[in-house]
Amino acid sequence: MGDSRPTSAFHSENITPAATDRLVGALDVQAANAGVRRLREWAHRALDVRPGERALDIGSGTGSETQVLAAAVGDSGSATGVEPNPGLRAVAGHRAVEARSGARFVPGDACALPLGDAATDVVWCERVFQHLTEPDRAAAEIARVLRPGGRVALIDTDWATTILHPGDPDVVAALTGGALTTAANPRAGRRLTGQLAAVGMEIDDLGSQALIQDHRKVSWPLIRMLGETAVRRELISEQQRDQLYADLTEAAEHSALHMSVTMFGVIAHRPG
Repeated sequence: MGDSRPTSAFHSENITPAATDRLVGALDVQAANAGVRRLREWAHRALDVRPGERALDIGSGTGSETQVLAAAVGDSGSATGVEPNPGLRAVAGHRAVEARSGARFVPGDACALPLGDAATDVVWCERVFQHLTEPDRAAAEIARVLRPGGRVALIDTDWATTILHPGDPDVVAALTGGALTTAANPRAGRRLTGQLAAVGMEIDDLGSQALIQDHRKVSWPLIRMLGETAVRRELISEQQRDQLYADLTEAAEHSALHMSVTMFGVIAHRPG
């Protein structure tokens, strides 16, 4: 389901070499998800980044989308990734050098961007707001750094859209409800449009994609984490947990498993 657990670069516990390795692996898996690829392609087409423009990628992670922006702006433009995790910045920088990309990466916080007012033409911000305790501040920062006429692609997950099938409805609800506790802003996806509108941005387009897991394989690390949490909180019994695990295993064996969460995207511009 994409960004499945609290592996955010914004979490201080992840700024360690071992945790960074796990985070890089998770981000690479997410980047290969068909739903993520489709939503990214839609957003890049809608942004229509042009040669010579200045592009900013907030929460750039491994730098994959910063590299896409760098290719679009060309040698006459600039593409900068802002990333608080030094381990991820190092990975992103190394990958950019290997790809001979002009992308560069700097430390920074989504709520206090290291840019002046009206300093960029394009902003890309993907799956960052769900990790922020003050996402409204980040929206205001995006509006501040964009020049008049500048565009933004804001993409995020809404964990309240989590679907898991089959299983006892009450037991499934206990597990999927647990997904809402793994992020600071778990319903981020549904709030993006209003947050941009509130800081004076004009909405140009909306998009969404369901991130669907393999119907033949149970995502056991995530399921077990949610299941054990539900038992520990006494939301379900061990017997109910074990029965759900059995139901999911059997469904996967018959290609009948469904596990998904939905991401939403907003394309907007600063009037002027």
